[in-house]
Amino acid sequence: MPEHILVAVAWPYANGPRHIGHVAGFGVPADIFARYHRLRGNRVLMVSGTDEHGTPITLVADKEGTTPQAIADRYNKIIGDDLYNLGLSYDIFTRTTTSNHYAVTQDIFRTLYERGYIVRRETLGAFSATTGRTLPDRYIEGTCPLCGYDEARGDQCDQCGSQLDPTDLINPRSKVDGQPPIFKPTEHFFLDLPAFAEQLHRWIEQQGHWRPNVRNFSLNFLKDLKPRAITRDLEWGVPIPLPEYANRDDKKIYVWFDAVIGYLSASIEWAHNSGQPDAWREWWQNPGARHFYFMGKDNIVFHTVIWPAMLLGYGAGGHYGATSDERFAGVPLQLPYNVVSSEFLTMEGKKFSSSRGIVIYVNDFLSRYDADALRYFLTIAGPENQDTDFTWAEFVRRNNDELVATWGNLVNRTLTNVYKNFGSVPQPGHLTVADEQVLAEVTDGIETVGNLLATARFKAALSEAMRLAAQVNIYLSEQEPWKVIKSDRDRAATIWYVALRCVDTLKIIFTPFLPFSSQRLHEYLGYDGYIAGPLYFRDITEADGRTHRVLTGDYEQWVGRWEASALPVGQVLRQPQPLFKKLDESVVEEELARMQSRALR
Repeated sequence: MPEHILVAVAWPYANGPRHIGHVAGFGVPADIFARYHRLRGNRVLMVSGTDEHGTPITLVADKEGTTPQAIADRYNKIIGDDLYNLGLSYDIFTRTTTSNHYAVTQDIFRTLYERGYIVRRETLGAFSATTGRTLPDRYIEGTCPLCGYDEARGDQCDQCGSQLDPTDLINPRSKVDGQPPIFKPTEHFFLDLPAFAEQLHRWIEQQGHWRPNVRNFSLNFLKDLKPRAITRDLEWGVPIPLPEYANRDDKKIYVWFDAVIGYLSASIEWAHNSGQPDAWREWWQNPGARHFYFMGKDNIVFHTVIWPAMLLGYGAGGHYGATSDERFAGVPLQLPYNVVSSEFLTMEGKKFSSSRGIVIYVNDFLSRYDADALRYFLTIAGPENQDTDFTWAEFVRRNNDELVATWGNLVNRTLTNVYKNFGSVPQPGHLTVADEQVLAEVTDGIETVGNLLATARFKAALSEAMRLAAQVNIYLSEQEPWKVIKSDRDRAATIWYVALRCVDTLKIIFTPFLPFSSQRLHEYLGYDGYIAGPLYFRDITEADGRTHRVLTGDYEQWVGRWEASALPVGQVLRQPQPLFKKLDESVVEEELARMQSRALR
């Protein structure tokens, strides 16, 4: 029975282009997971979009002398293009400035407020000393009063996990201009997180399948749970849906509150765009559905504590919770099943920093290198369970010595020889023990790699796939069909048939990781249809007449299945080309020089 799988991907912020450290955390792992479940025949809904509200965007707009909307429009397009070129197979990649998102956010705010989970409170707001604008908590740094970490943020300390307010920090400073913030009394709305502390603790304790860092960090965060402000003194954001704020433009719902609601609002938008307005309920009000959230470790508590608290408070209430469908009537919105958090990726031993030129933007990278090469590196050497470092030397080595020399070499020598000598899948003769063993080992990989992917162990899954490809290379080196064919064409045909079957099965195993090359290989093997694409953009016109673009795809038409090869004898092959490019060692010096040039600007 197919499962309903929600793949909820962290929303990239639309104040600039995204770098490879970002997609290492939220993008590539989520896409691998979604593609695997689609191949398994499960019903996947992969949702996200650009996060477009808050002070950071107004800061960029002020600097450039334009409007926040213009900045959001620009980077929504740039980021969307990058994700398309990287092959991220969203069912919908939208944005938070849609009328649909405003309506869903306001409904959740209003419902939580009416139930007493959102309260008014006077507090000290942080403002920039140079611009007078509100400073978001994450734009304020200082020393943690509890552990002494000198880069704690205004909302939490990443070292000890403590929840903080900007006023708690020792020697607070603005990340924008380095100046101490000015604190002024102001009234805001707070989400009463302590009201959910007991429920959250019981729930998180039961999540034994979570990654240890996610579970432990979340439980530690609950020890000092405080009400959290969800509005700011801003003119750019979702309006507060209360009568007294109808004509006010000085206070908005804060960006972190509306961003996590985006998972729900994007699902609702997808259903509407699909012509089935209630289809989203199959994922959100179906107790059998499972929700997987993907992000970097700095966003853990938003998805394990804050968003679950909002969902618990909303329950089956509000405008969107109510339904006449008997299957879902009174059923609350589903909590996360798993929160798949990655660690941080650094670059040549340094933290990514656009301002210091220590950065590799996705679009810049893809202008010179293949998307699958980047996807391979970020999976096999990325920050899945610990902080890792991207170096150009390691990227070139991994590309040449692993991707090209192992998987690429196996595909190239198999298809080139078979195409030249037979032109189609040859008729095999009697299979030897060696033939049977290698076929069985690769076939078993469908289950072993699949089990690793199902538990979000992407590095281990890709390592096992590469091990299997290496085993087939060993088999060919031992059998030497290029020599055998000179004296025994039938035996050579059998060896090449076995190799083709292994390559065809490995094609499916590699598809979640390497969709572009897997699709080309699919075609070289003589198949038609898509196992890994295509993605496309669609323009959506809203009820108010505004239009926006979404990234989506027609994934129900995919012909691939997560199962071993059934490659038919006699299927005509197409002329093959190498799947991957070997990189010259000079790439390392060229890219380091490019990075140095950026740093000096």
